[in-house]
Amino acid sequence: MIGYPIRFDPAFQHLKQQIRNGILGDIEIAHATYISSGPFFHRAEGLTPRQVPEWWFNRELTGGGALIDLGSHVINLLRWYFGEVIGIKSYLGYRFNMPFEDSAICLVKFKNGTKAVISVGWFSHQYHLEVKLFGTVKHAQMQHKPKNKLLTVIQILATNTSRFYQAHLAELQHFVNCLVHNKMPTPTEEDGLRDLEVIEQAYKNQVGL
Repeated sequence: MIGYPIRFDPAFQHLKQQIRNGILGDIEIAHATYISSGPFFHRAEGLTPRQVPEWWFNRELTGGGALIDLGSHVINLLRWYFGEVIGIKSYLGYRFNMPFEDSAICLVKFKNGTKAVISVGWFSHQYHLEVKLFGTVKHAQMQHKPKNKLLTVIQILATNTSRFYQAHLAELQHFVNCLVHNKMPTPTEEDGLRDLEVIEQAYKNQVGL
């Protein structure tokens, strides 16, 4: 199983249901944005600077920057919504002059005809994850908001008060249930491989602005 907690967030599951039921009509355009502080500030512990492992800054070990880190999550989510990607182009940003991108904008076309704009970046203290869908009948959007407080893993699982952490808990419960009942979990490792193949194409198909 690949760890994609966004898939287990009730709001984004609701978007999936709306697409499946045809409530929005055909989705012509989708916008997905995922912005954070990246490795420069530990995202699980607020805005306090802290040391991070050296591999974060080694492109040979990570495979890339913000696009492979954050982009993999939104690409997987949109693949879950719309099916396979048949074309992708990217513009990569290097605000911090590092050997990997710290921001990226991708234009994506899916096999079902939906077009998407994906924007990711490591340049902001403020976390932002949002998906907007523009359909032929209705439009819809959802945002993923973490609580602005420090919690330990035990507190997260015990209190279960934040939607941000409920998604992680639901993901963990799904994985454990699959182990107990000997079922295949989802997303699978094949899903993760498809996401990386899409990202590889995005790196190859760079454009200049």
